[in-house]
Amino acid sequence: MSKISVLGAGSWGSALGLVLAKKGYEVSLWTLNEEQANKINNARENIDYLPGIVFPNNIKVTTCLEESVKDSEIIVLAVPSQAIRSVSKQIKPFVKDNQILVDVAKGLEKGTGLRLSEVCKQELPNNPYVTLSGPSHAEEVAKDIPTTVVVASENLEVSQRVQDAFMSPKFRVYTNPDIVGVELGGALKNIIAFGAGICDGLGLGDNAKAALMTRGIREIGRLGAAMGADASTFAGLSGIGDLIVTCTSMHSRNRRAGILIGQGKGLEETLKEVKMVVEGITATEVAYEMADKLNVDMPITNAIYSVLHKGSNPNEVIIELMMRNKTHEMEEVVNDKLGF
Repeated sequence: MSKISVLGAGSWGSALGLVLAKKGYEVSLWTLNEEQANKINNARENIDYLPGIVFPNNIKVTTCLEESVKDSEIIVLAVPSQAIRSVSKQIKPFVKDNQILVDVAKGLEKGTGLRLSEVCKQELPNNPYVTLSGPSHAEEVAKDIPTTVVVASENLEVSQRVQDAFMSPKFRVYTNPDIVGVELGGALKNIIAFGAGICDGLGLGDNAKAALMTRGIREIGRLGAAMGADASTFAGLSGIGDLIVTCTSMHSRNRRAGILIGQGKGLEETLKEVKMVVEGITATEVAYEMADKLNVDMPITNAIYSVLHKGSNPNEVIIELMMRNKTHEMEEVVNDKLGF
């Protein structure tokens, strides 16, 4: 079998490396941390992120980017969203035009508001690009618990090649031509998951969370449509599917961070406790700016932004949300042209 490079040895990169290794691919798993590389290679386990999961011998961990991407059919970008540009720049001298880039990060670039496909196109314009998204906690994927995801690209043939590479009895992969919608669904749901965590931290019930998720997917679809996405995409795996799993599971770092904020902890203390990148924090800031620029109504996003960046009291923000001007639900469906 051919070689696939996975850049990023966190939980998600490691889990996808396991999926590919079980299919017989030679997997080169890259990490910047030499100590981590040695620990995984020696123990055959990523103790820090996926304890108890045995790594097969066809996963080789390296700290050398050139070695990792050399002769790889596919390069999986499994680093945090804000590192996509820097890593793309670093691999540029070693990458050939026929190598497919598969981005599995879910976010928007801070400062530019660009989707990650747009970032990669700026840095590696000649490489085919695919995004992989959907309801997929690494902890469950690594344990072979059935999971479904979606891949999107401007080129259907490239999407299908990636679909074939990842597809297994425990990891089902769909294709979708709407790369804008798939990327935005994966990025924006983290905002709502953060809000769901705040609700849990405040001790609110199932009613509040159901309302948040339902109104949240409408916000996601509204901004997505304004940015050129197909609204129907948000009714699929990268939209409502990813939203459900991220808002309800303790595997979700965004929800866990929101819980701590709801319990009264500060942002810095929260990030120290979670110990992983919380994509929803940056996504909230970028979406807030994009909504303002495009004149899109996103009250939940605005409320979470207010809590994170203006020091607003979550309980007071919830009252403000509840007491907004009256409206008609089905009228919104027609006006937003979302169809759901």
